[in-house]
Amino acid sequence: MKYDFTSIIDRHNKDSIAVDAIYRPIWKSPAKPKEGYSFIPLWVADMNFATCPAVTEAIIERARHPLYGYFDPSDQYYDAIIKWHKKRNGLEISREMIGYENGVHGLVTSAVQVLTQPGDGVFVHSPVYVGYRSDIEGLGRHSIYSELKKDEDGIYRMDYEDMDRVIRENNVHLAILCSPHNPCGRVWTREELEKALAVFEKNECYVISDEIWSDLIMPGHKFVPTLSINDWAKSHVITATAISKTFNTAGLVASYHIIMDKYLRDRITLYGENTHYNEMNVFSEHALIAAYSEEGEAWLGELITVLNDNLSYVVDYIHKNFDGVSVTMPEGTYMLFIDFDDWLKSHGVAQNELLKKFHEVGVGVQDGRQFRGNTSIRMNTALPKSLLIEAMKRMNEVLNAFD
Repeated sequence: MKYDFTSIIDRHNKDSIAVDAIYRPIWKSPAKPKEGYSFIPLWVADMNFATCPAVTEAIIERARHPLYGYFDPSDQYYDAIIKWHKKRNGLEISREMIGYENGVHGLVTSAVQVLTQPGDGVFVHSPVYVGYRSDIEGLGRHSIYSELKKDEDGIYRMDYEDMDRVIRENNVHLAILCSPHNPCGRVWTREELEKALAVFEKNECYVISDEIWSDLIMPGHKFVPTLSINDWAKSHVITATAISKTFNTAGLVASYHIIMDKYLRDRITLYGENTHYNEMNVFSEHALIAAYSEEGEAWLGELITVLNDNLSYVVDYIHKNFDGVSVTMPEGTYMLFIDFDDWLKSHGVAQNELLKKFHEVGVGVQDGRQFRGNTSIRMNTALPKSLLIEAMKRMNEVLNAFD
């Protein structure tokens, strides 16, 4: 491979919550391991790979110019976004549809404020990305859930009848759709999105489509932008996306929205602008332009090969070695949602006890209860494979010690 996905980079004291949160706990981070064990960060969803070299070089080049004053995004910035979405997803967008956001959460909270009132319900699927719960409930709204259900192959599916019921019964008019889904790893098909949007349209629901994972699609699957489904979507869907998951740049905050409908766009944009904080960092602009370049696309191609191999390794290892533990190969993202329900029951072990044992040996997985997965853990596989091999070895030793 041209790019480096094998080097183990020391992130301690280098501005990394993924590593440093065990020393100063944040976001219900894993506990610090006992002496003699290194910490393997498998929890928060950023990668332990260096970003695309083009991104690093663009930031350094801009930093060499010693003035960092007020600025507006350049034509090159908008053109990069437009070309990226057309080439990768066939989505035709124009400059006025694009707006900078201080993170996907910034857009979600703006949309919730604009389109709902305190006390309203906001629809989400469960298992749920933990951040949506804080976005919704921190603003005095209520999360209204419909459970994703596993089919005979362990694939999570939407329950359209249940979606319609809970939306109707709770008088919901705003939904958040995670596409691809975190933590379940589903890449929704066009047919699935059509059926979901039919439910939302029937119940007069606006939709926030969080597509931050849309570039990380495993071989054999295809991402379909929610905005591309039909004309109703074009006037009712607010798309949130970013380069952060794809290029490991969460600390740069380079998120943006795509909103086709002018009335909806004006309302959302005005709310963000009136906060007087929703403005881009100059390095974010140059990082995005570099990420959405030919070199960025080449780097991403290699990354997906590495992620697919990592995910396949962990899934196969669990299937061969962990009796009573179920996991399905994700179609997108680099996260695994692993269910220990049968194992916990057969061994008489509580979720807290199992997590404690994993954390003691430095396996920094995340408690799935944060995502409404009562017997699950969420696991990040975007790190050098040598670390994954070590993590699985330690997990196996922990489980065997209970036998």
